[in-house]
Amino acid sequence: MHRLLTFADQLRLIDERSAAFSAAVAAVPSLDVRMPTNPARTLFDHVQHVGMGRRKAAAIVTAGPADGPPAESAWQAGKGAPREREALLNWWAESVAHLSSVLREAGPDRECWTWWDDSPTPPTSGAWARRQLHEIAVHTYDVQLAEGAPQPIPENIALDGFDDCQFTLCATTVAWPHDPAVVDYHAIEGWSWRLRLSPDGAQVARLAPAASEHADLPDASARGTASDLVLFFYSRISLQSVAFEGERRIFGQLAAWDPSV
Repeated sequence: MHRLLTFADQLRLIDERSAAFSAAVAAVPSLDVRMPTNPARTLFDHVQHVGMGRRKAAAIVTAGPADGPPAESAWQAGKGAPREREALLNWWAESVAHLSSVLREAGPDRECWTWWDDSPTPPTSGAWARRQLHEIAVHTYDVQLAEGAPQPIPENIALDGFDDCQFTLCATTVAWPHDPAVVDYHAIEGWSWRLRLSPDGAQVARLAPAASEHADLPDASARGTASDLVLFFYSRISLQSVAFEGERRIFGQLAAWDPSV
């Protein structure tokens, strides 16, 4: 039976995925290679962006409860990443080591500012640890793709990651602006989720293994490995890369929906 990752798991796997990220960066022939998942960025741009994101997250957790994120000076200090590869990789390692140290010191329950205050996910350092793991995992895939050797997101990370996608990034009380709909997601590893979209917002529930046999059928569904579901959610692969049924337009509406607007 699969389980959600613990805070200790998240810290360990942040280090593991960060090492995979570094190894992929080291294997790409040039830092000037354009990123397949974002051609406007070079590999250097990507590493700097992801590293700065880890430093910002560390500053947010360090600040504790707040009405907004800390000023940029708290995490950027006016300096970007170095452009020489070895120095860049050291800078990346330092960024992640600082994040891990801050999270470890804070523990899972420190309250702090989050941008997902409209979701069921709590505003805590533990939730930030979960978000950081899954962001690093997807960005590692991006670099592996640039290297020409993309690997699936490890199963335990991907299952927890798609759960996080649903409960942190999808669930909201902001009204769904289209016809009400129900969307099911099935990971072939044995987990399923149901997303209900209505004027009351987006509500998420985990489904029992036999959910596909329920009489309450969804308007649309997608099935694939947990890794593929995560990569589809983050627009790294297309809907055609997973098995889908029902009203395809709903997936397009979901992709275009920004509840914060």
